[in-house]
Amino acid sequence: MKKAGGAEKKRVRRSSGALQNGGRDSNSDTPPRKQAIQKDVFQLFAEKVRDHKDLVSRWAVLQETRVEYFRGKDFVRFLKNHPELKDILESDRNLEAEDIADVLLRKNLLVRCDRVVKTLRPGKKKLSTWPAHLEIFPDQVFSENDAFFAWTFVKRRPLWQTLLSFFWPVVTLAICLFPVYPHRCKLLILYSCLGVLLLFLSLLVLRGAIFGALYIVLGKRVWFFPNILAEEATLRELFRFWPKKDEEERPKWTTRVFYAAVGVLVILLLRHHAPDEAARARYQKRVSNIIDDVLEWSPRLALSGMMENLQPVVNATDASNATEEGVTPPDGMGAETITEQHEAEVSDNLENSDENLDNSEENLDNSGEQKHDI
Repeated sequence: MKKAGGAEKKRVRRSSGALQNGGRDSNSDTPPRKQAIQKDVFQLFAEKVRDHKDLVSRWAVLQETRVEYFRGKDFVRFLKNHPELKDILESDRNLEAEDIADVLLRKNLLVRCDRVVKTLRPGKKKLSTWPAHLEIFPDQVFSENDAFFAWTFVKRRPLWQTLLSFFWPVVTLAICLFPVYPHRCKLLILYSCLGVLLLFLSLLVLRGAIFGALYIVLGKRVWFFPNILAEEATLRELFRFWPKKDEEERPKWTTRVFYAAVGVLVILLLRHHAPDEAARARYQKRVSNIIDDVLEWSPRLALSGMMENLQPVVNATDASNATEEGVTPPDGMGAETITEQHEAEVSDNLENSDENLDNSEENLDNSGEQKHDI
């Protein structure tokens, strides 16, 4: 009986210890999960803020490393203009900009920096707004007054950018090898590029005409494809069709009449100074000749032209003789004919030299006989 009671006590102790340990584990598991969730939330917030184009940032050198940084006052102004980004923080969405920046600093997503050069350069009245060299500030606390903050995490690149960076050298090499392409490939590339260029120009002219008509008639500013000429727009924003709402004031009727008169005057001037049919035909012929020269060029034609130029030249001696005498062989004369003529000329020259030697010997004999007679 004692043994059974002792076993039951041990079981109760083990079960109570397991419950206590389980309670500890459960209590100890909850804070890391919350911390992981908060870390992921702030990481996502930092990536969204960094990718946003309205936050002004620059690149500088921090301890021999190029980093992207921004100013503290720009960060506060950015969050005031875009409060919807705080919704990413979920439970911490009500934090102020300074508190959010302090959390990012504690999570090592940001690092506070200071300018390396703190003295004015000769001829300057104030320090540079965006310094090119930075150093780590000792006190890692957010501030708006002349404080700079650099991102410490690596910016994620989308898949299409990685593929584009891989295929860009291949595309560059393909562009350089365009002259050696077959004729059909050249025609396909040429007409494809001309089609894309014509489509782009037609789109610009059409959206300009629609904007001018709606501006003059209704007094509204409507730009279809509003981001087609934007420099920092993403690929999705670049091809957005529907325009934004016109929040500006409606223009006065005098302004609309003035722009209508200017448009009519420009159309009349273009029509008056338009080229006639003969000038258009000449220009078209000139352009078509240039395009034909580019399309019809091939390495075989180039090599055949070089061989034709080298064919009349037999050797360096003949080339030097031909250049010295200024005589060029007639068309259709091959290398064998030139060599035969050269050998005939050499034999004639040798015969003439022998005759001259005989004549000189006869003259010497005659002069010797005359001296003997005297």
